[in-house]
Amino acid sequence: MKTIEILEKMEKEPGYFNHNNYHILKATEENIELRADLTENSMNPYNIAHGGLIFGLGDTAMGMVVKEKAVTLTANISYIKPGTGKYITAKAEQVKKGNNICFTKATIYNDKEEIIATMNSSYYLIG
Repeated sequence: MKTIEILEKMEKEPGYFNHNNYHILKATEENIELRADLTENSMNPYNIAHGGLIFGLGDTAMGMVVKEKAVTLTANISYIKPGTGKYITAKAEQVKKGNNICFTKATIYNDKEEIIATMNSSYYLIG
């Protein structure tokens, strides 16, 4: 299945992607940009985006930029600022791709284009 077909399938079918109100904004060979619309179900008790939602958005974007079937080996996030506003976006890119492992990074922004988190990850390519 081609990358564009996978992306289209993710946006149309029920599951984690749609449950969390994720949307594909940009998908090129070099990077992926996703948006998560923030709803009352996205918030923690302090009325800011739940850390798990932020992490999930970044991990999903980084996994998509691998452009192969892969599973997360490691993932690290640094939360910088609370996730507030109407939406958050994740911009992900590949850092290095080897035979079995791909390294990626992502930056997550609020709707004012302020950085709220940074991430890096490694993925094991499973074919």
